[in-house]
Amino acid sequence: MARVDVRKTYKLFIGGAFPRSESGYSYEVHDSSGVFMANASLASRKDARDAVVAARKAFGGWSTRTAYNRAQILYRIAEVMEDRRPQFVDAVVRSEGLTPARANKVVDEAIDRLVWYAGWSDKIGQVTGSANPVAGPFFNLSSPEPTGVVAVLAPQGSSLLGLVSVVAPAITTGNVVVVVSSHERPLPAVTFAEVLATSDVPGGVVNVLTGSAATVGPWLAGHMDVNAIDLTGVAGDLDLARDLEIAAADNLKRVRRAPAAEPDWSTDPGIEPMTWLLETKTVWHPIGI
Repeated sequence: MARVDVRKTYKLFIGGAFPRSESGYSYEVHDSSGVFMANASLASRKDARDAVVAARKAFGGWSTRTAYNRAQILYRIAEVMEDRRPQFVDAVVRSEGLTPARANKVVDEAIDRLVWYAGWSDKIGQVTGSANPVAGPFFNLSSPEPTGVVAVLAPQGSSLLGLVSVVAPAITTGNVVVVVSSHERPLPAVTFAEVLATSDVPGGVVNVLTGSAATVGPWLAGHMDVNAIDLTGVAGDLDLARDLEIAAADNLKRVRRAPAAEPDWSTDPGIEPMTWLLETKTVWHPIGI
């Protein structure tokens, strides 16, 4: 006798746990051919607020960890992803309509990107900090510090590599993240959240909301306890990007502007994805005291 399909409803990832949406709503997720895959929670305003609270609570502990320890944790995420490679490949094949060979390459690139950022964790401070010459008997030292809570609207097309490419630089530099996944392709993001939950990432450092960036984005852009917002996920939607920038201006958020089109995530990202989320603290100290 044929089995009845067990249809799964994926939950949100907030504070290291997997709660259902406060709204009680979900939406259907289909593969690239239009075939039903699963249900995903539809994040509400309350869910976004809860995620920001969880992120803020985690910020103090995460930002004060040594850069070396953060590198170890990013590398551990890559290790767990490698162990769950078949699940990621399947999710990318079904979500993005890629061939298995191409999906394997995408998963390779996502894992390699995490390792790459892990390597930068204890080096970015050396590159962006400095000892400054001054006209007086003082040491003058500039050092980078994380900005705080970062809202990220993840790419809509590249549901795994693009997601990793916008989340990894934020947590590498000591920031904490509330990320809104691709609306039509959320399953790689939820699978990534399951990896985070079973690795060494403290609860609240990365929070994953599924739903529409057009709906959740304005709540995050206007939230007074969000310090920066990455608008990559609304690439090409100039009207929405403008509205989100205006909302973000109310508390002087840092804004990474939406590109005209989604970038090619397979290229070398450089250090800009990390440096835009750093603030510089300069300390003066008298020489000889």
